[in-house]
Amino acid sequence: MTERGRSGNPWWIAYETVAMVIGLGSLALICLGWLPFALLLQPLLPQRWAQPIGRGFITRGFRFYLRLLEIFCACRFDLQELDRLRDSGPLIVAANHPSLLDAVMIVSRLPNAVCVMKASLMDNLLFGAAARLARYIRNDAPLEMILNARQALHDGARLVIFPEGTRTANFPLDPCSPSTGLVANRARVPVQTVLIEFSTPYLGKAWPLFRRPQLPLSCRIRLGRRFEPPSNVQAFTAEIEAYFRAELGENGASPAPASA
Repeated sequence: MTERGRSGNPWWIAYETVAMVIGLGSLALICLGWLPFALLLQPLLPQRWAQPIGRGFITRGFRFYLRLLEIFCACRFDLQELDRLRDSGPLIVAANHPSLLDAVMIVSRLPNAVCVMKASLMDNLLFGAAARLARYIRNDAPLEMILNARQALHDGARLVIFPEGTRTANFPLDPCSPSTGLVANRARVPVQTVLIEFSTPYLGKAWPLFRRPQLPLSCRIRLGRRFEPPSNVQAFTAEIEAYFRAELGENGASPAPASA
């Protein structure tokens, strides 16, 4: 069946709706299943034990979740290039941010990853306890964020950060903030760019959470240029933004959403 034929087929529309329920529901169930353990382990275990347990569960849980999407929801994820970063040592992983699935995909392939997260997600019922157990980093206090990120990197983590600060609204890229350069400058750690490309804008900034996806959905993540720690943060921010725009081009552009 062609893409045009699928878009108007009532059976395919029903499948896309069921796939949306499976996708959102299974993620919620995974998070709810881990929630009581995360709440219990955080105050009981010392950080040296709680942190790897928390990060390990998130990596395995996200990998399992993406596999469910592949089996039941007509999704395809090409994430193999991320495996080259597993043994890279301390590294800032800076990615564009077209979808809510971006962090899920990156963390699923990177053990000992730590994410810089919105404060609202750190306080969220579903995600907050797991994120706190894994010692993920809040972004609402810039100086504290930079210091915590530097400590995580010095401890050997891969720091996952989105230079745009939020999901892309104006494709292929929104303006980048200086946070990535500030962390790299303070920690003296290189920045590995990661380029995320989706076939549709599902779960992007303009895509409501409960709007059915356009299936099949494919995503590719490829490694970009690695930047050395900057001495001039302002110049670095302009350079990395220009690099993302040049690399993403039309591939990073968001197609117009189909009517619901």
